Amino acid sequence: MTASPHVVVIGAGTLGMCSAHALAEQGARVSVIDAQSVASGSSGRSVGVVGTQLTDPFEIQLRMHSVRRVRQWEERLGLGFNHIGYLRLARTAEQMELFARSAEIQREAGFRSRVYQANELQQLVPHMSSDELEGGIFGPDDGFLDPHEMCTLLAQEVKKLGSEVFQFRKLLGVARTAGGYRLETSKGPIECDFVVNAAGAWAPRVAEMFGQTLHILPERHEALAIHLDEPLPYTMPMVMDLVNGQGTGLNFRHEKARELIAEIHKVASPQPEDPDNYNEQCEEESKVWLAEMLLKRVPDLPGARLGRGWAGLYPVTADHRPHVGPIDPSEPRVITAAGAGGYGIQLSPVIGLTVSDWVLQGAPTLMPEARQLAPTPERNIPAAHAAA
Repeated sequence: MTASPHVVVIGAGTLGMCSAHALAEQGARVSVIDAQSVASGSSGRSVGVVGTQLTDPFEIQLRMHSVRRVRQWEERLGLGFNHIGYLRLARTAEQMELFARSAEIQREAGFRSRVYQANELQQLVPHMSSDELEGGIFGPDDGFLDPHEMCTLLAQEVKKLGSEVFQFRKLLGVARTAGGYRLETSKGPIECDFVVNAAGAWAPRVAEMFGQTLHILPERHEALAIHLDEPLPYTMPMVMDLVNGQGTGLNFRHEKARELIAEIHKVASPQPEDPDNYNEQCEEESKVWLAEMLLKRVPDLPGARLGRGWAGLYPVTADHRPHVGPIDPSEPRVITAAGAGGYGIQLSPVIGLTVSDWVLQGAPTLMPEARQLAPTPERNIPAAHAAA
């Protein structure tokens, strides 16, 4: 490996831009290419939630690294991070026990988190109905950001660090060279030492160009704006009704004074989507389902009515954890960063740092446990639709 390798990152979404930024910070020369514009794929359609309210210790650890990174960008680069808080709901006593352990893990790491009983939830969300709930876990410092803003900001920083971001530059073919790769693109060839496949729903197609098989299933998910007649007298936190696949999958949060954003975190369609040709609008059946779920969980919102809707893709893996690392150990210069599903935004900062470690150190060093995200033959298997 050269002292300052040239790395091509394929994909200018959150995973690609976080990877490019981490690499450029560590002295690598980076060229980001995207067939479209920055954050034009799934990243630009995300609701942008960043938080640590999960139950698996490894998943919590990943997100704590990400949140620290986002806070650095907030302080140093001016990234907008709306600290509205994150409330995950529990339906069973067993889930409440998991939440108690999660809160303990987070407190030990310096993060604020608290478990609320069902009769305390209205302290956080006065309009909340606690029917069928045991309680929830709440992180007051969690929140949401604009993924397009984050990608654009990181693109600017990558350029300041002496690297490049090429939009509307499509990858057409790949050839191996003595020291790396020659990438044929729609705007001429690029030679490089390493390649990072961060192409989102298109990542399997990119992998094929390198003679590799990557199992990523693009799931279509929908979101809606909810308009209110008058502003709420409090800020609605992010509310998620899903714990380890259990729950409705309904989630909603504050967007602006008279608007909420709601999303369906489960998918009904049994078929994978074509990222070049899928319905980008919210279907009527989904609107009805979403309206019914909202009416049940937050009744009597002032004049709540459905607004604009849209759909995006969750690139998911078989175990619903991202693939980060080389697919083929004999070809360690091609690093995959894909398949983060509905958690791509909040995982992208730690994925970027892990990619940088794979390229520059040959293995994860910041968080050695991240080695388990490598797309090994045991993990890189066909994905089936399931709750994220």
